[in-house]
Formats: sequence, C-alpha cells, structure tokens
Amino acid sequence: MIDKFVGSLAQAVADVPDGATIMIGGFGNAGIPVELTHALLDQGARGLTVITNNAGSGETDVAALIREGRVAKIICSYPRSAGSVWFERLYQAGRIELELVPQGTMSERMRAAAAGLGGFFTPTSAGTILAEGKETRMIDGREHVFEPPLPADYALVKADLADRWGNLTYHSAARNFGPTMAMAARVTVVQVRRRVDLGALDPECVITPGIFVDRVVAVGEA
Repeated sequence: MIDKFVGSLAQAVADVPDGATIMIGGFGNAGIPVELTHALLDQGARGLTVITNNAGSGETDVAALIREGRVAKIICSYPRSAGSVWFERLYQAGRIELELVPQGTMSERMRAAAAGLGGFFTPTSAGTILAEGKETRMIDGREHVFEPPLPADYALVKADLADRWGNLTYHSAARNFGPTMAMAARVTVVQVRRRVDLGALDPECVITPGIFVDRVVAVGEA
C-alpha cells in the first residue's frame, strides 16, 4: 500500500547530506515550509546550496540556516529583503556565495529542469552584469541570454492538504514556487496542514500529483 506520510519532521529530512542542493518554497511570508526548514537545521547538514526566492528575514527558516553557517551558496532573486540581516552579514564577511537570478528566470530554470529541457534563451538580464560569461544570441533583433536548467537534490515545500499517495492542494498564494520545485527536485519533501482520506480531494483541485512527491509530513493547523 502506498503511503508517503512519514512519522516526523526529523524523519522527513534525515537523509539530507552535507553539500546537498535544496529548494525551499515561499514568497515573502507565504508558503514557507518553516517546520521542515527548522528540522533541516536540527538535522545538521552543512555546506548547502539553497535555491529560494529570498534570503530569509529575521531569525527563522532560511535566515536561521544562514545564521548558523549551514548555507555555502544561495541562489535567489531577492537577497536583501526587509530583515535579511544574516545574509548581509555573512555575505560581507565572504562566508556565503550568491547567485542572483531574476525571479521569472529562476522559475523558468526550475521548470526547464522539471521538463528535462537543456535550457532556454531569454532577453531578461541581457546587457547587464548578470549576463557576463553567458552565451548570448540575437533573436528577432533582440539580445537574449542563455540560461541553464536549475535542478535540486531536495525540495522542501509547504502545501495545504495531501492524501496518502502524495496528491497536494495549496492554499492561495502559498502555492507560489511549490509545484515547480516539486517537479524539479530529485526528492520532494512536503509539509501539509492536514492529511485527508484517499479520494477526498477533488481531482480538479490537485495541483501537484503524487508522482512528484516522495515524503509528506502533517504539521497541524497553520
């Protein structure tokens, strides 16, 4: 019998090794898998490459990973959002590497990885320092920059409901990068508000099919 639920947050991230590339969902304060990220912090993996929208804020989730020196490199669109003090401190000290990627480009690079594509050309970042060292091409009279796919070893995602097969629904803006990350990672780990019986989810409302999900843990009402 297929049942992708695991018994604890610790079990969900137990096998993440040092040096892994981790996608962490979230946009601003919406859809951040806080509990899973803190479980990863407790687990102790180091030298991580983190792919996420922004470099965390305050003292929780991604910011906590950075604060504790667990992140060697971050790939994100907004490294200096409000409260991102820990990224700024470590970056200025040369203790963390940054790859800055425009938000739409980052999402499309993840989608390319999910679809098995070899990359794509985009006019975004053409003529800027973000295009330095990258292949460029004129398409319809406009300069385009080649961007490679962006896969990960693990994705940490927050969803709303899940059945035992791992079919997921999301709540409002908490959906953000979750569906794309779930498809682009080798192992997808999801925290959900509640487990439901198989067949309880309207198939038309399932955003991420269980085929893209490896582990699910219920964390209760959010």
